[in-house]
Amino acid sequence: MPATPAWPPQSTPRLFVETPLGLGPLRVDGPQAHYLVGVMRMKTGDPVKLFDGASGEWLGVAASVGKRDLMLDVTQKLREAETVPDLWLCAAPIKKGRIDWVAEKACELGVARLVPVLTRRTIIDRLNGERLRAHMIEAAEQCGRTAVPALAEPVKLAALLRDWPTDRALFFADETGGAPALAAMRAASGAAAILIGPEGGFDDEERAAIRAVPSAVAIGLGPRILRADTAAAAAVALWMAARGDW
Repeated sequence: MPATPAWPPQSTPRLFVETPLGLGPLRVDGPQAHYLVGVMRMKTGDPVKLFDGASGEWLGVAASVGKRDLMLDVTQKLREAETVPDLWLCAAPIKKGRIDWVAEKACELGVARLVPVLTRRTIIDRLNGERLRAHMIEAAEQCGRTAVPALAEPVKLAALLRDWPTDRALFFADETGGAPALAAMRAASGAAAILIGPEGGFDDEERAAIRAVPSAVAIGLGPRILRADTAAAAAVALWMAARGDW
């Protein structure tokens, strides 16, 4: 006998919704409805995988499809919510396109929270938080995540350091040198954060202020000079590897 086809199919679209999910009807409208109806050509009876960032992944089936909205019937839970490593990425905003890439990769790599940090050499004076969150949501939809990183409001470096929690390690990429990142991260335990500076790095006064934080650890990311966005992705990947998430 032929094998029963997997349901829902692997090609089933995934959609993040702000509404807390549970069994029963769910109305979808706006850009999300346009995506499902206009782009994915969804029809009555078609499945869609849903997640709300907190309760796991659910199966919705189109009960009715209109031009501007559709009604889904949420019929079952497909997966429980994932366990998210307690890692923050604190990164100075960089030029448009590159900061979007950082947000996208932060989500793909499993970061719990993205914190934009304003430093003296930060060249971006305005940050489009809605766009950054949209990039993270899209990454979560495409990569099968059931969680989306929290996005903090931009904060000045001095304020970040002043209020730094004593129980969270702060690994900061110091271009003047530091402990090998992988070894330092393996030696630590508990909650952590990675701090990445802007183009041009931290100035001397900022570097001294960071080092004065009791839980701060200066790390090096190898012998090559890395751009800020590359450094962010590399440091997060190293932490995930060191802490067993990989």
